[in-house]
Amino acid sequence: MVSLQPDFDFGQSPLMFYYEVTQACDLSCRHCRASAQPLADPRELTHEQSCALLDQLAAFPQPPVVVLTGGDPLKRRDLLELIRHGRSLNLQLALTPSATPLATRGALAACQAAGVSCLGVSLDGADAATHDAFRGWQGSFDRTLQMLDDARQLKLPVQVNTTITRRNWRQIDAMAALFAQREIMMWSVFFLTPVGRGLLEERISPLEYEDVFEQLYRHSRRQNYGIKTTEAPHYRRFVIERDGDPLANPVAPHRRPSRPRRTPLGVGDGKGIMFVGHTGEIYPAGFLPLECGRFPPDSVIDVYQRHPTFVALRRPDGFGGKCGLCEYRHICGGSRARAYALTGDPLAEEPDCAYIPSGAAPA
Repeated sequence: MVSLQPDFDFGQSPLMFYYEVTQACDLSCRHCRASAQPLADPRELTHEQSCALLDQLAAFPQPPVVVLTGGDPLKRRDLLELIRHGRSLNLQLALTPSATPLATRGALAACQAAGVSCLGVSLDGADAATHDAFRGWQGSFDRTLQMLDDARQLKLPVQVNTTITRRNWRQIDAMAALFAQREIMMWSVFFLTPVGRGLLEERISPLEYEDVFEQLYRHSRRQNYGIKTTEAPHYRRFVIERDGDPLANPVAPHRRPSRPRRTPLGVGDGKGIMFVGHTGEIYPAGFLPLECGRFPPDSVIDVYQRHPTFVALRRPDGFGGKCGLCEYRHICGGSRARAYALTGDPLAEEPDCAYIPSGAAPA
């Protein structure tokens, strides 16, 4: 059995902190968590408030990796100033720009010079027809590939994010081959959570998850980039059942100056993960819009460490249904965001897991 990494206290600090600097975005993605709009919300956190948020993040006992996300963070006029401020606090910063004309090589280079150490770029299909239909903009696929090429020339590590739905789940092999040509650092495979515009998309079935897991596991043993899942922690169980290591490095790591921090087992919504929205709302995760406070009146440190919802999310023995009985509950725990979206209870059992724990009778 693969155990939790003991060197990080999830009760005191998040490993990953996502700050939605704006909801403004020029795309209309079919599965957008934020239901982003072209113009920024006039209530979004000011520059001074955003800097104060970064100050608080640096004060965590173990400061998290900070992901500046959106919407499209490139639509935020003071983005470079925020990046510089974060770096002055020794925070590790990542950026998730949208594939629009704003994402030029010059813009990426400016963000890198200001202090961004990694990009997250979304690609949701192996061809333009599939991806552009997701993104609501013809040309998004080509723009994304250009961003990957620009990042490679800048020696800026990239994580590609792909959301799996019924539209693209049969393209796993083709996408894996495409990414192998682009020298990416990590492929993070998201599994649809029905929030925002994602309510209109169709999820794959629990048994189809297992098929996708099989393909991902096969590619994890042959590709030169890492593979992980988002909102599908039961992939960890799948790998462990096959005597694999969910934290294994790529078979042929790129010769780059920095490698990603692999997410320890057991990380999930509210447990190692925290999210602050563009107007300061504090959530356990971006896909789990259960408001637990609001910044700046509320301290993100206090909310993470003490809010009853966060505390409950870190105690898998209290999860409902088969998740609370599962022998993998401390390394998986199911998607708390999907449980909440489909049942209204973030502690309910994972709706999209086909596994029957040894201590639970089949339904």
